[in-house]
Parts: sequence; structure tokens; C-alpha cells
Amino acid sequence: MRFRPRAFREEPEINFIPLIDVLLVILIFLMVTTTYSRFAELQINLPTAEAEQSRDQSSQVDVAVDAQGRYAINRNPVGFSSAVAFSGELRRAAGDMKDPVVVISADANAPHQSVINVMEAARIAGYGKITFTTQAGKK
Repeated sequence: MRFRPRAFREEPEINFIPLIDVLLVILIFLMVTTTYSRFAELQINLPTAEAEQSRDQSSQVDVAVDAQGRYAINRNPVGFSSAVAFSGELRRAAGDMKDPVVVISADANAPHQSVINVMEAARIAGYGKITFTTQAGKK
């Protein structure tokens, strides 16, 4: 019995060049199709109040908020117990006006929540037109 001499057999190799080519194509595809967003900071430009005074509107409800968070509707002091109760006060002050403009005059040091309370009450009352008063800055 004759055995064949063992021929030198090469170990199988994995060819990495096509693998690298495919990975580079995938990397380029991902780089081209990815969008990048920046969330570093918020850029806020506040409006200035240098316009002329607007004409007096007869269908408006004036709401004032002082620095301590007290409210007044059309110069009459009103307490705030809830947004629903305050919306009733807004409706009472509006009377038979159809869709009045709610004009909020808030002190610069008034709590933010106080202004939000007025806006929420106006929403509950069904008044969609809200504006804020400002004073002209010193030049």
C-alpha cells in the first residue's frame, strides 16, 4: 500500500481587502447621509418696544399683574384662586364684547407663573387674542 506523500498544504486565508473596501463604502455613506444638530445654546432675540402707541381698542380687557403677583382686571383688584375662576372674572369684565383682546400689563418683577395664569384663564374663557404692554426704554 502506497501512501501518497503529503503535499504541502496552505492554510486558508481570509482576504481582508474586499472587507475593508465594503467598510469604507459604508462609512462614506453614513458620513454623507447623517445630519448633525447643535444644541449648545439657545439664541433668543427679545423684541423691542420702540413702536408708536397703538390706537385705543374699545373691545379689550386690561389685566394688570404687579410685582407681588396680585391681579387687577380693568383696574379692579381681583383675587386668583384658580384659572377657571379667573376666566369667569375675565368673561364678566368682557361683558357682551365679542372676542375681546386681553391686554396683559405685567410688572418686570412679576412672577412668570402669574402671567401664565392670566394666559391660561384667557384660554379657558375662549379668548385667543392676547397682547402685552411694554414701556419704552430709556435712550
